[in-house]
Amino acid sequence: MSFVRPEVAAVVHRWREVIVAGAVLCAGTWLMGRGGWLLAALGGVALVAGGALLVVALRRLRFQRAVTDPGVVEVLEGQISYMGPETGGWVALSDLAEIAHARDGSGSAWWLRETGGRSLAIPVAAQGAGQLFDVFAALPGMDMQRLLRVLDSTGHGRQSLWLRDAGPALTWRAQGDRSCR
Repeated sequence: MSFVRPEVAAVVHRWREVIVAGAVLCAGTWLMGRGGWLLAALGGVALVAGGALLVVALRRLRFQRAVTDPGVVEVLEGQISYMGPETGGWVALSDLAEIAHARDGSGSAWWLRETGGRSLAIPVAAQGAGQLFDVFAALPGMDMQRLLRVLDSTGHGRQSLWLRDAGPALTWRAQGDRSCR
């Protein structure tokens, strides 16, 4: 038997990282007000850590969408998988060549292209798609601010967000505002 209404539990679950960051900020402020240089220093460290947690939590919150699209996304052992009702597949992170975002009248999707040319479309609002935030953020050169701006925009079309450099050292770089066609 639960004493919390399901709607309230859902809101708290969605905002849980922001709540934790706020608690760390409050703890840092409380420590700084206790007096003494040691507690002030510990409080300052907690404030910096809480601020960093808050920035990441708010970005992750902007990335997550309510589950309205079919299919399930899973990230496991260096592989992104999507299992949908009519399509599906997987992309190994080591073979990832491009990330693009496409939006049309029916919704928006992430387009992941492998070095061999094979592509996988993942609806932005599929179950588990929020896991992609950490995967995308870990890619060297990924501009997460630009990614969030594109995700929040209402324009239609396809926009390339990240390309893997095909140089001999297989270095990574962020892609500018070039469209992917």
